Amino acid sequence: MLIFKKIYPAVIGFTVLIAVWQTATLLGGYNPALFPPPLSVVSGLWELIREDILTKAIVHSLGRFFAGYVAAAALGLVLGLYFGYFHNAWRFVNPIIQFLRPISPIAWLPFVVLWFGIGDIPAVVIVFIAAFFPILLITVSSVSKIDRNYLKVAKNFGLSPLDVFIKIILPAAFPHMTSGLHIAIGTAWVFIVAGEMVGAQSGLGFLIVDARQNMRADLLMAAMVVIGLLGLALDGIFGMAEKRIYAKWGMTKK
Repeated sequence: MLIFKKIYPAVIGFTVLIAVWQTATLLGGYNPALFPPPLSVVSGLWELIREDILTKAIVHSLGRFFAGYVAAAALGLVLGLYFGYFHNAWRFVNPIIQFLRPISPIAWLPFVVLWFGIGDIPAVVIVFIAAFFPILLITVSSVSKIDRNYLKVAKNFGLSPLDVFIKIILPAAFPHMTSGLHIAIGTAWVFIVAGEMVGAQSGLGFLIVDARQNMRADLLMAAMVVIGLLGLALDGIFGMAEKRIYAKWGMTKK
């Protein structure tokens, strides 16, 4: 019963979306080759599954995504903890970060291709850029908001810098740091397709380019549906993990 209460809003929402989609194709007079109805997309999706194209595309995209995301998380968390604690150093770095952050990862694509060539690396780098900034900024904010009185007390008790980090800074900041990791999941997944559309010979982004070049709008739409479902799944999985972390720390996450 509890599971039903959680999923029924999503079921109703997607049912309405599909109904609107089907109605638009029927009443809009669109060419099915340009705007395929839901059943055509399902048929195209089954074609991709049957020919073992979709599974390989998903595996390649997820591999590139997690490679870029994990690298961004590792560097973003380390630098965020450092600059959050040494706030004077952050004052010099923050203007540079705020200058680079608004630049879309897509804008870096020409340089990334020139520097690293075609293949897997451009997609990984684009995901890294998209995920790095939210993780870094939220980590810095989480650490800088720790009550400095706790650090003073720890210093008075003679705790080493390592003990202060392990026993005070990390436990106090970590639950909030997970918010940055969660936000970065969605941000980075948006750009994995763009990274794969330039030079990659596999993955969901390449699948979209290939479908467009072959005028297969049904396959193109099927790839878009899969991208959306995978993004929803990633967000849901990390959201559940985030709630567990908050519960372990005695916090609430709405």
